[in-house]
Order: sequence, then C-alpha cells, then structure tokens
Amino acid sequence: MPSLSLNKKQSRLIVIGAGIGGLTAAALLAHKGYSVLILDQALVPGGCASTFKRQGFTFDVGATQVAGLEPGGIHDRIFSELGIELPAATFCDPACAVYLPGESTPINVWRDPEKWQQERQKEFPRSEPFWQLLATLFKASWEFQGRDPVLPPRNLWDFWQLSQAVRPSTFISAPFTLFTVGDALRLYGLRNDQRLRTFLDLQLKLYSQVSAEETALLYAATALSVSQSPQGLYHLQGSMQVLSNRLVQSLERDGGKLLMCHTVEKINVGNGQANSVVIRNQKTGEVWIQTADYVIANVTVQNLVDLLGEKAPSRYKQRVAKLPPASGAFVVYLGVDASAIPYHCPPHLQFMYDIKGPIGENNSLFVSVSHPGDGRAPAGKGTIIASSFVDFTPWWNTQDYQGLKEKFTQDAISKLSQYFYLKPETIIHVEAATPLTFAHYTGREKGIVGGIGQRIPTFGPFGFANRTPINNLWLVGDSTHPGEGTAGVSYSALTVVRQIQAQK
Repeated sequence: MPSLSLNKKQSRLIVIGAGIGGLTAAALLAHKGYSVLILDQALVPGGCASTFKRQGFTFDVGATQVAGLEPGGIHDRIFSELGIELPAATFCDPACAVYLPGESTPINVWRDPEKWQQERQKEFPRSEPFWQLLATLFKASWEFQGRDPVLPPRNLWDFWQLSQAVRPSTFISAPFTLFTVGDALRLYGLRNDQRLRTFLDLQLKLYSQVSAEETALLYAATALSVSQSPQGLYHLQGSMQVLSNRLVQSLERDGGKLLMCHTVEKINVGNGQANSVVIRNQKTGEVWIQTADYVIANVTVQNLVDLLGEKAPSRYKQRVAKLPPASGAFVVYLGVDASAIPYHCPPHLQFMYDIKGPIGENNSLFVSVSHPGDGRAPAGKGTIIASSFVDFTPWWNTQDYQGLKEKFTQDAISKLSQYFYLKPETIIHVEAATPLTFAHYTGREKGIVGGIGQRIPTFGPFGFANRTPINNLWLVGDSTHPGEGTAGVSYSALTVVRQIQAQK
C-alpha cells in the first residue's frame, strides 16, 4: 500500500496508540497546524479508558473516574485550547468508600477538606501531623506542576522550563524528595499503625502500583489529596469513551487522521533519528512504511523497546529490563438489576478481605458502580465493575486459562455479594477480563496496566523522560511523569507538544 498522503508542507507527525495521551498529543498538534496521523491496533480509541457494550449495558474498560475537569485542571486547559466542550460529569463524593478487613463501616474519602479531616481524625487518631505534611507537600507540588515543568529534563530547553516552574515555595518539597510514605510514617511514629498502613496500601496501590512502604512521598501527597476540593474526582455522564470521542472529533476537525485496526510493528531509525514506522492493516494484512518528521509513542516503555528492536539504545534497554515487574489486572463486569445495588451506594468502593494475603491477588477489589440515568445501563438496571491488580505471570503460563478465569470470576462475585445483592435473578450479564484480555485489546506488553510504579527510582526527576534517546521520538503515557490516569497522561502529552513546538 502506498504511503498515506500527509501534507508535506506541514511537519508530518505519527502517533502510535490512541489512548488518552496519544489522542491528546495528536489533537493539540493538529490544532497547531501539524499533519498528524494516529494509529491504533484496537477497534475503538481510548486504550484503557475506552468502553464496550453488552445487552444494553455500557462498561468502562479500565479507568472509571477522571481528575482535572475543574477550572484550570489539565482537561479543562486542553479542551479550552482545542475549543471543545468538556463532557458532562458529577463529583465523586465520597471519592471512595474504603472497607478494611472485617469492618462493616467504610472510611469515606470526602471531597470537602474539613469533612475529610474529621473522618481521618476519627478513623486514625494521632495521624493528623502526617496528613498535614501531605497537605503541605501537595500544595507546593500542585502549584509547581501547574507551571508545566519538564521532568525529567534532557536538554537545555527542558532545564529552562523546569527552572521557570521553581519558586521559593517549591523548596519545601526538596528535603522529602527521597522519602517514601513508609519513611514518613516512621517519622511521625506511625510505623505500627497497621490500620492506617492498610488504608494507605489500598489507596496507593490504585494510583502508584506499589505499597505505602515503596511509594514516593511526593507522589503520594498528590494522589491522596487530589480527591478534595477545589480539585476532585469526577464520574462522566455516558461513559469514559466521551473523553476519547471529543478528542477524536477535534483531531479530525483540524485535519488529523485516525486509523484503527492498524498495528505499528516497528519504528525505523536512521542516523540516530526516528524517520518512519512499519504499519500493518489488520483487516487486509497489507504492510507499508510511513515516513514522518516526528514520532510519538503512546505505549509502555517495554513496548517502546520492542518497537525499536536492535535500534533500542543499550543503556535504555537495560534500564527497562531491570524494572520491577509491573501489575496486570483482573476485572469483572456485571450488568445487574437495580435491586442488586444498595440505596445511596457510593460511585467507588474498595474492599479488602484478607489482610494476610498479598494485595492484588483478588483479596482486594476496587469497585465502580453506575448511577441511575448516567447512560451506562437501561432504566431499572445498573453496572458493577470490580478490579484487582494481579501478577500477570500465571495467566500466561497456566495450562487451564478458562478454569483460572472462572475461579477468579466466581471468587470476585462471592466477595462482592457481601455488599451487593447478587443472585441469579439479579445478575443479567457477567464478563471478565484478564492480563491476556488487556494484552489483546490494548497491545500493552503482557497486559500490564497502570504504568511502572511510583517508586523513588522511577518517580519524577528519576523517571523515564518524554524525550527518548532517539532524536524526534517521544514517549507519552503512564510510563512517564506524572504517571497513570487520564490527567497524568494528558500532562505528559502537553509536555511533548511543547517540546516539539520548541524544537521546530
């Protein structure tokens, strides 16, 4: 197949992957006059923030909540620049209702800061100095991030942007750069508060992929504070797909092109510079090479190394190989009668069933529940989505994949039945996704989700840069600063757009 006709008078740009990070970068650059082609191997755009439909139900594939819709938030800024409306949404309040092992009353993470302070003081006596430290670090970090620093910097322009974001108030965070949450707990004499540590482990696993003992303190300060006003977490009307759809509409309005069911098999590099990609049309099997002035990869850092093949810089490749194993996900999607859902059920809940087991091996579940009239279920019905982080290895090595999948599904439903009324007469549809499912539909290596973990060696200034060692090749998504979530990957896209504009 001949190359697609990209406008040669404009800078030609190829984006690999139509997740939120790739779509955001593509839409912004098309709006700025670049000739943009975005390619994705899936059926619909959105990546882990896409949706699928079954029997009248709409299920969010992975991501179920959004940050950054408030005035001045990252999505608000990007949608304003693109001249498109933000999707309708409601606040998640509480942002999450957390049930610790053996407890029937949840810890509610309220949006109102004073209400949340009262809740945590009641639940975790003596811990307030720890929370006040988080609040102080969050305020400094949020203001710093709002000035669009480039982390980690890789050239003089990056360093200049970073320096412009620094203020005297920023330095309050400096002494805690190498602290983990575990270090802060010890600092305040809370190392033996098992109940507090269990709560933090549950919440941080959602955002940082790792436990409180390993999570970088500065990252945790943001992850644990962004739920409160004037920020907050949002539940989108319709589904998570509306975010992707509006970015696609903006992209195509400004002349950009999106090709689904097209796999990029290789990034070609010549003289240390990315210059083209090898594309396969999944429907026809045709393969061709598409040239480009710039390439943006919205993939995992592991996938990036695979796409570069022998052209992957050795030190970069070695660093990726030494990363601790990332997490996979097991997700159960339930379409139910409304009678299965308790009255006034919060939009998001966390359950931990066994404090002795490893967090993630189905002993903890993060649950998202639809609201009446939110577009996810027919009248009188609802959706329940329950996910847990799992080790992806057994799913790839098992001799009885279907048996393992069924075991996890029934185990999850059994545990959910402790809160929801789940009986044969209330369950209408059941479906499950495993690491193999995510690998098939998102193309992410081994089906890993949520990035590379926000430990000290991979957080912020020590993480993987958007600017790769290959000239004119950028990485966006949850492998880069500031991490996972639609807001995080949108920040990474904004950084790449600014870098490309500066280079041009």
